[in-house]
Amino acid sequence: MVIIKSPREVELIHQAGLVINEVFKQLETFIKPGLSTYDIAKRCEDIILAHDGYPTCKGYEGFPGAVCVSVNDTLIHGIPSRKEIIKNGDVVSVDLGVTKHGYIADAARTYIVGHVEPRVEELVRVTKEAFFEGLKQVKPGNHIGDISHAIEEHYKKYGFSSPEDFTGHGVGVSFHEDPYIPNQGEAGTGIRLREGMTLAIEPMICLGSPEYKVLGDGWTIKMRDKKMTAHYENTVAVTKDGYKILTMEDEHGED
Repeated sequence: MVIIKSPREVELIHQAGLVINEVFKQLETFIKPGLSTYDIAKRCEDIILAHDGYPTCKGYEGFPGAVCVSVNDTLIHGIPSRKEIIKNGDVVSVDLGVTKHGYIADAARTYIVGHVEPRVEELVRVTKEAFFEGLKQVKPGNHIGDISHAIEEHYKKYGFSSPEDFTGHGVGVSFHEDPYIPNQGEAGTGIRLREGMTLAIEPMICLGSPEYKVLGDGWTIKMRDKKMTAHYENTVAVTKDGYKILTMEDEHGED
């Protein structure tokens, strides 16, 4: 069941989203070689708590970290570890939820550490672009499939792929709500968008094959070909004439 949010509820999700925005701003200068993925997660948690939020991932369905920190060929759900040390040339994705005043926002960013090959830079750039291509389809009356199709068309144009098993989703009252938002699909299909929907749209893109494996911890998603991955996500609200990004200071994502 899709939960339609009132303007008050959208604003409460936005308040949680602004905490996420602050986390990402600080991570831009914080992440560097020599840090562990635990250090990164601890920094995120400290910022969240300092802004009267709670890290939604912590304990969610048994997840052991405050946030997900996924490096290189780990697509999603990387468990923070003191033993996993960031080095020059790594690609680090940080995916987190913040709960504040009982409402949840969810977003992810991918950070390039030092120097990487041009094709990897392109992967990170195109993953972000794919989100914004999908975002163009967010308005009342359009379909979920319009978002999915726009995302897929963009990353496939560059020769990238995405596993079909992992999707975006509704968010707000709970961490994962209906509807689910695949990163591939057919325009004009799926439910219609309505004002008051709050959606976490999240391209998760691979440099190589979309084939993956789940590690023994039951969480970590690794690519079988060990090639690089990227992840970009924001929580957005469907407004009467389009959308509002709830996890960025600028509601339309402009620099």
